[in-house]
Amino acid sequence: MRKEKAKYNKAILPEHQGNPLIEALTPKASKVKVMESFGHYPELDEEIRKHLDPLVREEYTVRLKALRQPLPLYYDCFRAIEVAIKTGYSAKNPLSPTTAQYLHYTVADRPEIEPHTGYFEPKGDGITLVGESGVGKSCMLEQVLNYFPNIIEHDSYQGQAMEHRHQVVWIKVDCPNNSSVRDLCEEILASLDLTLSNEKTKPEGTIGKLTRQIEQKIKSSFLGLLVIDEMQRLVFRRTGGENNLLNFLHSLMNKLGVPIFFCANPPFNQTLSRTLKAARRAESAGYFEMEALRRGSQSWEYFINELWDLHWTNVSTELSDELNDKLFELSVGNLDMAHRIYRDAQRLVIGSGDERITTAVLEQAHISSCGLSSKTEEVRKLRKENTLPRRNQKADTPNSSVKIDQTKVDKKIIGDITRPQHPEFEYQLRELQNAIDLPVRIVDPDLLRRAVEVKNPLKYFKDNNLLCDDPLEQFK
Repeated sequence: MRKEKAKYNKAILPEHQGNPLIEALTPKASKVKVMESFGHYPELDEEIRKHLDPLVREEYTVRLKALRQPLPLYYDCFRAIEVAIKTGYSAKNPLSPTTAQYLHYTVADRPEIEPHTGYFEPKGDGITLVGESGVGKSCMLEQVLNYFPNIIEHDSYQGQAMEHRHQVVWIKVDCPNNSSVRDLCEEILASLDLTLSNEKTKPEGTIGKLTRQIEQKIKSSFLGLLVIDEMQRLVFRRTGGENNLLNFLHSLMNKLGVPIFFCANPPFNQTLSRTLKAARRAESAGYFEMEALRRGSQSWEYFINELWDLHWTNVSTELSDELNDKLFELSVGNLDMAHRIYRDAQRLVIGSGDERITTAVLEQAHISSCGLSSKTEEVRKLRKENTLPRRNQKADTPNSSVKIDQTKVDKKIIGDITRPQHPEFEYQLRELQNAIDLPVRIVDPDLLRRAVEVKNPLKYFKDNNLLCDDPLEQFK
């Protein structure tokens, strides 16, 4: 919860000037500055990577969750919210007689005497964001909304005392599972009380009284934006409850002038498109579809390069095209899945003696981190759409600069032919694999060629002590 004391900056549009609700908002900033504010990159320490205990380094992988790499859609969504809030406030200048009348009369009542500044004309718009689970909707919404304070406290404006001192810029609630107007009203009421640090308000007993109670609370708090998440719960049934909920939300926009931001998974977009009226209102200030990223897109490259740099393995594995393709294939461009796969990949190899990330490591991490997600219909569909052309599969080339850890290895990477599968031979095999004097160590380099030429190669190998079919007898 972020509270700020009002600091007024002259509004850009003439019709917004002199309105303390608008001039107290965060000043207009350039795209670069806005996008920089959305990013968050956890700190990395080379000393931790190279010298710290594996258990400690494994703990550090939790920091991957904190990575926030803003994508181009963030800015478009931010500008839509910024414009919607200012548009809503443009009709609610607290120093205007129009707003004074708006605050003191219910929505249904309009007094006969018109203020010299005119009757209240609501200017509430709708914004809709739709996207599959895990594509980054909640992360984006969190970053964009947090650009604005939750509440702004006013004392005086240009020497004039402010009667209404608290301005709630935005609140976020979840759509109720049962499409109940009462449940949504109670959640909005509780959220406003929490934001304003008020004692919990007792909801009225009837729907009519409760909606009027909510309307008055919204008006007196000068709510700038109502964000409703999980709107996919709104499913049309014969009971008609969802129609009542939509009508209630539309009344907030049409009568109170409160902008509403709908955030949902599909098929909410299909739900809204049932009627032109619902669709038009929901997208009047913007409609955005957030999809899983595409391989080769600028957004994926931005994201994967930032993600890959965040590692706590004691060696740095270069992000090759093969590794990039594999992580995209496994995650199907889903940001949440990519985070989890890469995090588990690091956990698999940290402390193993060979902390390189290979395609086999990513595949095994995918099994442990996305076993359920990978079986869903959405992921199967994306995997079919995003199948990448197959190249000749090559094992990752060992890095000759890798430092060999002679400690006992208790982690196995299934299917990685570059990584010994028998811990008891780990040191010897890895040392041979990285040896630069391997030809010198081979006593008889022509032995295999000669074996091809003899009648019984197996006997030839046994005679030269290269094949052992009874190790217990030979090494007893």
